Amino acid sequence: MDLKLKGKRALVTGASKGIGRACAEMLTSEGCTVLGVSRSIAPSANARAADLSLRGAAEEVAAWAGDLDILVNNAGAIPGGDLLKVDEETWRKAWDLKVFGYINLTRAVYASMKAKKRGVIVNVIGAAGEKMNAAYITGSVGNAGLMAFTRALGGTSHADGIRVLGINPGPVATDRLISLHKQMAQTKLGDAARYEELFKDMSFGRPATPEEIANTVAFFASDRSAYTSGTILTIDGGQSNR
Repeated sequence: MDLKLKGKRALVTGASKGIGRACAEMLTSEGCTVLGVSRSIAPSANARAADLSLRGAAEEVAAWAGDLDILVNNAGAIPGGDLLKVDEETWRKAWDLKVFGYINLTRAVYASMKAKKRGVIVNVIGAAGEKMNAAYITGSVGNAGLMAFTRALGGTSHADGIRVLGINPGPVATDRLISLHKQMAQTKLGDAARYEELFKDMSFGRPATPEEIANTVAFFASDRSAYTSGTILTIDGGQSNR
């Protein structure tokens, strides 16, 4: 299916790996000019190294990116831990990147999208925001806040010609997830190479691929989904409904 994205200009955060890189590659394959941002990305004409947890960084990135048709907020990795294990500094640092990073960059690009009466913002959030996990309390609460942000903004942004949507991935086969499962396999099974055995309780016996998430990001960003806003789609193989 032609998503009719050719010639669109998109900015993807967290673009150096995992879901972000898959989104950047998918949008590029659909004919978009894609700008990528992450803390570790190699700088180039279409890539900028930036730490979006820092004050003023979102505004600098937005100025660098210029006129955008699509923004994909994806940067952020919130650590696990329960209320007594996660101290205030860790909590704030995690939210500065993911929660406030999403909010600040959205604010920074919204005005220019409003001026031309078109634009799409896709927030890649996380299924822990709807299926709460006390052992991942910082992530659950942060993701729930971003879900509310997406719904609140996306419910009124149509008046400005802008669509705001969210995606809640469940487990995704990123380098981070595989590394964690290798550590778990070493601890539980005595062999890190057996990490895939720990996937058996996931839907379909595996995590999603980054490309499966990126496919939906591209569809949401396209005019094939032109009447969709304020909506959050969970992609976890149904695990949130168990």
